Amino acid sequence: MAEHPFGDTSHTSHNAAHRGTDRVLVIGNGPVGQTAALSLARWGIPVLVLDSRPERDPIGSKALCQQRDVLDLWSACGAGAIAQEGLTWSTARTFYRDQELFAWTIPDPGRSPVPPFVNISQARTEAVLDEAIAAQPLIEVWWGTEVIGVSGGTAAADQRARVICRSGYGEFEVDGAYAVVCAGSKGAPMRELLGVDFPGRTFDDSFLICDIEASLPGWEHERRFYFDPEWNPGRQVLIHPCPGNIFRIDWQVDTDFDLGAAQADGSLDRRIRQVIGDQDYRIDWVSVYRFHARSADRYQVGRFLLAGDVAHIVAPFGARGLNSGVPDVENAAWKIAFELKGWAGPGLVKSYESERQAAARENLAITAATMDFLVPQTDEAREHRTQVLERAKSDPSAVALVDSGRLAEAFWYVESRLTTAAPDRFWPGRPPRGQAPAAVPGVILPDAATSGAAHGRSRVRELARDGLLVLVGDVFDTAEVEGVLSSAVPRGLPLRVMHFGDLGDDGVIQTSLAARDDELWLVRPDAHTAACVRTPEALADAVRTVLGH
Repeated sequence: MAEHPFGDTSHTSHNAAHRGTDRVLVIGNGPVGQTAALSLARWGIPVLVLDSRPERDPIGSKALCQQRDVLDLWSACGAGAIAQEGLTWSTARTFYRDQELFAWTIPDPGRSPVPPFVNISQARTEAVLDEAIAAQPLIEVWWGTEVIGVSGGTAAADQRARVICRSGYGEFEVDGAYAVVCAGSKGAPMRELLGVDFPGRTFDDSFLICDIEASLPGWEHERRFYFDPEWNPGRQVLIHPCPGNIFRIDWQVDTDFDLGAAQADGSLDRRIRQVIGDQDYRIDWVSVYRFHARSADRYQVGRFLLAGDVAHIVAPFGARGLNSGVPDVENAAWKIAFELKGWAGPGLVKSYESERQAAARENLAITAATMDFLVPQTDEAREHRTQVLERAKSDPSAVALVDSGRLAEAFWYVESRLTTAAPDRFWPGRPPRGQAPAAVPGVILPDAATSGAAHGRSRVRELARDGLLVLVGDVFDTAEVEGVLSSAVPRGLPLRVMHFGDLGDDGVIQTSLAARDDELWLVRPDAHTAACVRTPEALADAVRTVLGH
């Protein structure tokens, strides 16, 4: 079967040089697929992106709330405008009826120049990512190209991922060293082709989501969550600010809510005015959703890796959808790139499934608990929630029991096969809401600005994403450490060994990690720490481990 003929369906020009053995396919051109392509291209890997849609669909805010670590990666991929254009916020307020129960700000264990959260419509996020893709000659995008079959790459011994496509040119086959499947929430056909199940639950309750343009002074830079407000009694309302005086309002509504009828009889207008008062507004987008909590039984099938909503879907309270899909593809990208460049051990790409399934389980546990609190399913559960909310009005100890959504955060790979645990740094488990995780191997490296653009990078995370980063205390000589590591590091793999004091960050990172002068810290290319050891020889073993040996 022939490969796609030349034509004008590509976002960028077709390039025969991109058909080498190291090309990777990305199936799906939403923000997760776009990030996958950009992340692979950062490592010099050619990418072919396939999407069945004829063009972009720039409607609605959709996944609007982006977390610092995701913005950080997009900046590294040439899409820093997302953080710059987004509306920055750092405070989350929770109300019961008309009384504020608590407010908290997003923690930063370092001193990152990247905002903790920004709100920006998914349409604008995709547009900025498209601009970065257009500037990247290693990426080709074929719109109007539907994957209808898998012809190779699902068996362990297969050396290529091969798919059968259909477009206006007819049917044809394309292949790549791997395929990263980013087919989104409508990716059931791809799961079926790969023989992947998608167990989980669907919540019966419905939610009305509406983007409106209005003036709400004082609400422009904070997330507001209301339990049982007078304008949605017995249910919840969530309000997010967006650029351009757009506000996203989510109402819990009856399961049989009829959007068309609400628009026709004026009840949608009344619902909106109960929130914003008697002022002018414009509806930018409106939709009704039911939420799901599901995770695929496999995230890797041979040469195919599933990422984003095709692999896991969670309820949106906490913004853990896109903010978990993007780390999926960064995780996949550096591992695939290291294998294709000959730097990886046999277990590196295989670790993608275990690491990202663990992250999905964490997200599912958190969001399912939130939904169970927001939408109690029994009389006993409803009574419990009412008691908790009433207590929280006057009892600070009850505030921790109020679950209005734990906001997205970077996962901690403390139990990963790639992580070398430190026996004297105990992992206490999930930190309390609003607190940073303990500084142990597996957590993401804090970020900070580097004065004088140390080693050509203006932030510590930028240094980490160049390859493997080793940060050492003052008792070590960097040249001696490099000498010991020479036997553990494959030829050509970028490795940087630095004293903490040479970061030019005013000691922020060493303080944040509580790093001692007799410790050596190993950092992965996705900016997660992988080891904290005391000798260069132990560090060499940790390097072999993080490379999948």
